[in-house]
Amino acid sequence: MTSRERLLTALKHKEPDCVPLDLGATKVTGIHRTAYGRLQQALGLQDREVAVFDRNQQLARVETDMLDALGADAEGVFAIKPFQSGPPEEEDEHYIYYTDEWGMKRRMPKTDGKYFDLVGFPLAGIASPEELARYPWPDPLHPARFTGVGEAAEAVRARGRATVMGGVCAGHLELGLWLRGFDLFFADLIDEPEIAGKILDKVLEIKLAYWQKVLGEWGGLIDVVMEGDDLGMQQSLMISPSLYRRQIKPRQKELFAFIKSRAPVYTFFHTCGSVVEVIPDLIEVGVDILNPVQVSAAGMDTHRLKKEFGRALVFWGGGVDTQAVLPFGSPEAVRSETKRRIEDMKPGGGFVFSAVHNIQADVPPENILAMLDTLKLYGRY
Repeated sequence: MTSRERLLTALKHKEPDCVPLDLGATKVTGIHRTAYGRLQQALGLQDREVAVFDRNQQLARVETDMLDALGADAEGVFAIKPFQSGPPEEEDEHYIYYTDEWGMKRRMPKTDGKYFDLVGFPLAGIASPEELARYPWPDPLHPARFTGVGEAAEAVRARGRATVMGGVCAGHLELGLWLRGFDLFFADLIDEPEIAGKILDKVLEIKLAYWQKVLGEWGGLIDVVMEGDDLGMQQSLMISPSLYRRQIKPRQKELFAFIKSRAPVYTFFHTCGSVVEVIPDLIEVGVDILNPVQVSAAGMDTHRLKKEFGRALVFWGGGVDTQAVLPFGSPEAVRSETKRRIEDMKPGGGFVFSAVHNIQADVPPENILAMLDTLKLYGRY
């Protein structure tokens, strides 16, 4: 099987020759630039400067030689340069700052900085829907977002891997929280539903315009489209199921229906935390693939999830716990955890192996290799 055949077979809930692997096809199945550099050295690959494709998370662009060395089956389709809009970076004695296209200010420590953290909420002072209407929203059709996308998709296909295309922005709930501030937007959802609704509708409008462009021009080259919205925390959802169903779910349903009407693609949905309460809702709105399968969160046991939802959902992730085991466990602990997750998720297909979310900066290369070696050993059908 080619890599693409392997992955598409798994997405059809059939068993390929082995469990497909993803590392770096999306912004939520990637690897921090520091961990990537160490892994590059451990594998004896070309010693090159690590290119960053996601500024906030400082994720490495996983190069073709790394994908080949690991036997990865999916590959992200990216523009030639990561899209960046807004004023130039600034700095003071301690931090580097930048303001993104949404008007959100972020900063990263100058000494040993790992990420750009959000420190400014641009809609915090908005008091009316009229003020929202005057806000300078991002342009989803900015040409720089799409420079080289068609050529990149064709190159991935030529290499025999499945193509994955990411969305234009974070999810509805996430962006509301980031734009307004967490306390204000949580309150808006109940006390100021008109303001909350205007923000959520604008996010949907931006997403629809983006996917209209992408799938209208390159839909025949894209296998999987990635969307996401973090709905969960460690023990529960961030908002009640009823509030989710009232405010977020209808907009998700419209989004996924639109995507599927434009091209024969699989819909990949990323949502962290304990989300088991709304998995039936996600299936209902058109989600084909659930990621990251946060196994350490309440109710997210892989055996249970596979038994209850494995016929309707593909699980892309859940391969090893990245909160405790992958960064802090021994290689043997990583092997044991990875074997358990593979055995839970592998039967019947419907499983694409990836760590739970991105591999972070503090993960030693020997643990990454232990994870991947275990997949090779136990991932065959």
